[in-house]
Amino acid sequence: MIFFAVVFTVNLIVNIYIFSRTRSVFPVGNAAWWGAAILFWLLAFAYVIGRFTERAGPVWLAEPFVKIGSWWLGAMLYLTLIFLLADILRGLNGLFNISEFFRFNWISSKGRIAVLIVYLITGIVLIVGYRNAKIPVVQKKAIQIDKNLPGGQQKIVLVSDIHLGMMISNGRLDRLVKMVNNEDADIVLLAGDIFDEDLGPVIQKNMGGLLKNLQAKQGVYAVLGNHEFYGNASAAHEYLKNHKITVLRDSTVVLTNGTAIVGREDITGERMNGKPRKTIKELLTGIDLEKPVFMLDHQPYKLAEVATYGIDLQVSGHTHNGQMWPLNYITGAMFEISSGYGKIKNTHFYVSSGYGTWGPPIRTNGRSEIVVLEISGK
Repeated sequence: MIFFAVVFTVNLIVNIYIFSRTRSVFPVGNAAWWGAAILFWLLAFAYVIGRFTERAGPVWLAEPFVKIGSWWLGAMLYLTLIFLLADILRGLNGLFNISEFFRFNWISSKGRIAVLIVYLITGIVLIVGYRNAKIPVVQKKAIQIDKNLPGGQQKIVLVSDIHLGMMISNGRLDRLVKMVNNEDADIVLLAGDIFDEDLGPVIQKNMGGLLKNLQAKQGVYAVLGNHEFYGNASAAHEYLKNHKITVLRDSTVVLTNGTAIVGREDITGERMNGKPRKTIKELLTGIDLEKPVFMLDHQPYKLAEVATYGIDLQVSGHTHNGQMWPLNYITGAMFEISSGYGKIKNTHFYVSSGYGTWGPPIRTNGRSEIVVLEISGK
């Protein structure tokens, strides 16, 4: 409830600010003005309405609210930033008389033109961001571990944060499956947030029928992310298992060549259920550390600690690399490695910015991706 209250309050404050700048372009006339105002506030809370409806009512009713609201979440960020920039310039102009260009009131005719310009710039940013999200790229990285690797080399395809649901559906999933299978991987690793909370749209659109087509010589392995726990972790686990994906929940599988794949339970499960996840030491009990050890952990926390255990590679997701500028500066401050490759001691890390998106179907800080890791031994 505290989290919801914070989100609701922030959403309200931000939209009050945008409303105060936007209302000057509402149509003249009492009824028309109030109609526009009501539409604005429906738009402002469309995402919240959609998510509540998704849990309590039919998908067909929730879907338009979620989709429209998701776009508005992206618009909110850039409308706020651009309006704030304009207000700062207006304030500075009042102090230093920089230019007549910045001398206006938002409810004046000049102010109304400024509002339309702000919305135009925001629209262009959202269109470019939508293209970045819709057209994924393949990131490739060669990694040499400090152990002998049976067979000399392994190709791993890493996919994280697909967020299957209302926003990311069959079309995007079909493209993902084809991209992954085209790589002819030894191992496919799904690093959490495969689903976007509620499984209803996934089941209704039979997305599992596409998921089960993922192919890898030595198997497809997944861990759950925070969004699976926000929905129903047990149901997500069962759905993946029923569609030929091995889910590792604080468990380990050893491949025929001796390589161990360790899957950690997401830390969200510990926070929500009060049950601590297994330690890395517990997960490595009985594992031959002379052989390669690859670990999946959805959230890339405490990487320096991971590096003390002789793990060769950890793959993660979660951060989306901020997804939309300038949020990448926040994720950069929160995580030791917030995107891409890094190495601590002898442990290699790769944090994918993800294939899908959360909320806005927008990426203004990079592209959607799958990652191909070409692993070799010493």
